[in-house]
Amino acid sequence: MKTREFNYFLPDHLIAQKPCAVRSQSRLLHYSRNNQAISHVKFSDITNLLKPGDLLVFNNTRVIPARMYGVKETGGKVEILVERLTGEQQCLAHIRASKSPKAGTKLTLSNSEKQLQFTVTVTGRENDLFVLSSESETSMAAIIESIGHMPLPPYISRGDTAEDFSRYQTVYADTPGAVAAPTAGLHFDDELLLSLSQKGIDFAYVTLHVGAGTFQPVRCEDIYDHQMHSEYICVPQQTVDKCMQVRQNGGRVIAVGTTSVRSLEAASQKGRLQCFTGETDIFIYPGYEFKSIDALITNFHLPESTLLMLISAFAGKDEIKRCYEQAVAEEYRFFSYGDAMFIS
Repeated sequence: MKTREFNYFLPDHLIAQKPCAVRSQSRLLHYSRNNQAISHVKFSDITNLLKPGDLLVFNNTRVIPARMYGVKETGGKVEILVERLTGEQQCLAHIRASKSPKAGTKLTLSNSEKQLQFTVTVTGRENDLFVLSSESETSMAAIIESIGHMPLPPYISRGDTAEDFSRYQTVYADTPGAVAAPTAGLHFDDELLLSLSQKGIDFAYVTLHVGAGTFQPVRCEDIYDHQMHSEYICVPQQTVDKCMQVRQNGGRVIAVGTTSVRSLEAASQKGRLQCFTGETDIFIYPGYEFKSIDALITNFHLPESTLLMLISAFAGKDEIKRCYEQAVAEEYRFFSYGDAMFIS
């Protein structure tokens, strides 16, 4: 299967640069797999599309302010994007600089607005990532929280603002570790969650710490040659129990976002959903047989991305192409701060 089969035309002006003024007032494209019908509503109308007894599975990861700026000892500027914390004093990170720093290089990181600075050392490499170690008693997590910027995706052509610290975060986020938001969840606000709960819709949670690799296009000509990046997930027993009970009662397990899909499906590789904590590099593309989800809420994804391949596996490649063509024609807003789809 060729990567180019997952390409589509998207005008630049449809790439959302800012969040919708009210989370739940984004637009929602509903695609029904039963009759292949497409309809257009507000995201808050999801209450009318869900049924009592359904279960929404959310990713409760919390985005850390993973982008930092600093200088090398030579004075050369560096931009750091933390990929993941690997210990109290260490992390793996992408580093952008005029010349890649070697092991032993000290970097002074600062935030001029907060008048804070810290020194970290490059202690090695792991493939394309650099190993950074804190030079002080201050933990790497504390350094990031003190001086970091929200790691907005590369297609958002502006710097982060104070608003992004709350809006590039779900309202239920509580487990720090992601460097990108699980964006389908950005449309839910407290009022909508209360309305859904009152209707008899239950909630469950998984954790997947989204890495920067989520924005990388598939560069292989053939998708089967693509090596998926690895991410940490946790699917607790309580979530497993809720999913099994809902299906026994005739309800639907509805994943909120592709990260929830990957978590549930990774925890189902032995044939049925089981609690699981660890790493996953599961790559879902057309031909995959889903084991644990019945419906999916998701944003609109980048051309030739693994996320577009995942939803194509769930709804059909040709049908997703038709949905995206209509979304472009209707001028939906795309990507992280954009509008959403409900595939039922």
